[in-house]
Amino acid sequence: MRNKIVLITGATSGIGEACAFKYASEGVNLILNGRNQEKLETLKNSILEKYPVEILTLLFDVRDKETAKKEIDNLPEKWQAIDILINNAGLVLGVDKEFEGNLDEWDIVIDTNIKGLLTTTRLIVPLMLKHNRGHIVNIGSIAGEAAYLGGSVYCATKAAVRMLTDGLRIDLVDTPLRVTNIKPGLVETNFSITRFHGDKSKANAVYQGLKPLIAEDIAETVYYTTSVPKHIQIAEVLIMPTNQATGTVVYRGQ
Repeated sequence: MRNKIVLITGATSGIGEACAFKYASEGVNLILNGRNQEKLETLKNSILEKYPVEILTLLFDVRDKETAKKEIDNLPEKWQAIDILINNAGLVLGVDKEFEGNLDEWDIVIDTNIKGLLTTTRLIVPLMLKHNRGHIVNIGSIAGEAAYLGGSVYCATKAAVRMLTDGLRIDLVDTPLRVTNIKPGLVETNFSITRFHGDKSKANAVYQGLKPLIAEDIAETVYYTTSVPKHIQIAEVLIMPTNQATGTVVYRGQ
């Protein structure tokens, strides 16, 4: 029996990296996407040191639809039989109010979180339909449930992920393909460091006083949703630390 294949966007850090290691540990072959060749090769080598799987790296920014199309169109035939797509690439920049934000940064966030997800979905789902199997997992966020101060644009992109996930599930209802939206709460990765433009003290304050989730927690959840029997489709998972109740209600008494 052939090994399954998973394609992970934004695979070189955080949740993407954790997913790569989790699926490799289960014998799944990997297509790893990222923007930095050195990081991709480092990740590939680190995984191969531990797990006997096959790995293909794809170097492109999900915002670059022409390069993404070229890379996907030129996949070797055996790598076209993708079983799982994890649309993980995403980010947030800044905590500006909506009337004070940086327009260029907003372009990056919107183009990555929404249009990048759409690009990879558009390119991969037809391959899945060709092979009559597949599972698309979109990494959304609790931020897509309700807006919060300094996050309106990011929240809007994750609300869009929720709608795009639901819409795709509707579009694929007459097929064997499954679609899942994973919506994490506070997860301690480099996410907040990116948001605060490298200011680690501000990033650390986000998680102060509670035990946040880690990337491996989300990877375990993602893997679970793709490993249940084929007649089960887990549409959404909202996952938070125990001391988080909503996107803005958090107990920091620890």
